[in-house]
Amino acid sequence: MKRLTVATALVCGVALTATACGGGDSSDASSKKLPLSGQTVTVAGVWTGEEQAGFKKVLDGFTAETGAKTQFVSTGDNVSTVIGSKIQGGDAPDVVMVPQVGVVQQFAKSKWLQPLSADVKKVIDKNYAKIWQNYGSVDNTLYALYFKASDKSTVWYNPTAFANAGVTPPKTYKQMMTNAKTLSDSGLAAFAIGGQDGWTLTDWFENIYLSQAGPQKYDQLAQHEIKWTDPSVVKALTTLGDLFKQKALIAGGAKGALETDFPTSVTQVFGKAPTAAMTYEGDFVSGNITNDLHKKVGTDAKFFPFPSVDGGKAPVVGGGDAAVVLKDGKNKTAGMKLLEYLASPQAAQIWAKRGGFVSPNKSLPMSAYPDTTSRQTAQSLIDAGNGLRFDMSDQAPAAFGGTAGTGEWKILQDFLADPSNPKATARTLESAAAKAYGH
Repeated sequence: MKRLTVATALVCGVALTATACGGGDSSDASSKKLPLSGQTVTVAGVWTGEEQAGFKKVLDGFTAETGAKTQFVSTGDNVSTVIGSKIQGGDAPDVVMVPQVGVVQQFAKSKWLQPLSADVKKVIDKNYAKIWQNYGSVDNTLYALYFKASDKSTVWYNPTAFANAGVTPPKTYKQMMTNAKTLSDSGLAAFAIGGQDGWTLTDWFENIYLSQAGPQKYDQLAQHEIKWTDPSVVKALTTLGDLFKQKALIAGGAKGALETDFPTSVTQVFGKAPTAAMTYEGDFVSGNITNDLHKKVGTDAKFFPFPSVDGGKAPVVGGGDAAVVLKDGKNKTAGMKLLEYLASPQAAQIWAKRGGFVSPNKSLPMSAYPDTTSRQTAQSLIDAGNGLRFDMSDQAPAAFGGTAGTGEWKILQDFLADPSNPKATARTLESAAAKAYGH
């Protein structure tokens, strides 16, 4: 999914054992003597269900190639708390799959991480755009390998609704808003917005801001090197507010959107009785369409890239899960070998063929993906190259960018309810950001 949420309970507590969470050793290697035979690598991560099953197949590939057994356990959403407890208890895992760049930075600053080896760096240099290395680095030291990625610049639409209204996927934000009015006039709200989940609103802002203000400003704001009262922020809020003001374009209006969670916003577009024609969110929307609504992506549901705003480049906002090696792990050497394997296209291909996975590895052939939609989202990440930017709120301290009911999430919910004063909203955002960043 898109990001971490604040968990009230941890999956399996802080017990990082395979038996506690139902994980088991991966299949034994063949009788042939392999370089890591007899060794075990412990891997911790947030993944459960189908995601965990896909990753375990990748770990089986590592076992087949090296002989090392693996143990995987889901930590629950609160990775930092679980890993911190295990380190303090002297039972740290070897490798952790981290779903936020801010958590990678936190781990590095806590001196929990082992810098990646020259062998891992060599494979990463060959297979990854520089931007992914930047997001895996802290103070110019590379600590993290991004294995699984997401494209958060996809607008999903109901093809039947578009056909009935006589509109086609837009290339510009202005055209998208023109389409929205046409759709609304035809009797169906243009957008379903899951405003009950504040993170969806941060994604709207980030895509508009990246296209309008450009990558340099985006980076500065993400690191709080410029204030949220900067004119570029006010301009993006004004653009977003122009949508929020037009209640007829939003399913249920602002009040309805604030009572709608993310999964419901997808249902409003692709359910049995659609109330909206489009919903903006990342490529993971396809999972809700397929698994929850049992609709076919590419036929019943399609997407177009988030369009360019005011003549800027079309934005590509991404996210991802990164592998790191802990200093206190019992088998750092084998853990580093696992990261070397994960950086290869062979490892990515195992999960890609199963579906539900996109890799930032530019050496992975598009033919590895099982459907057109996966290929399109993967290609957009590769094509973006160093123009891609990581989700801004995921880079922020959790108190500002990642906590329900406070910070950016709550402030943008209030802005959805009343978008009349973008400058005042910018001041409120700056006040909250300054406090969270410690300025």
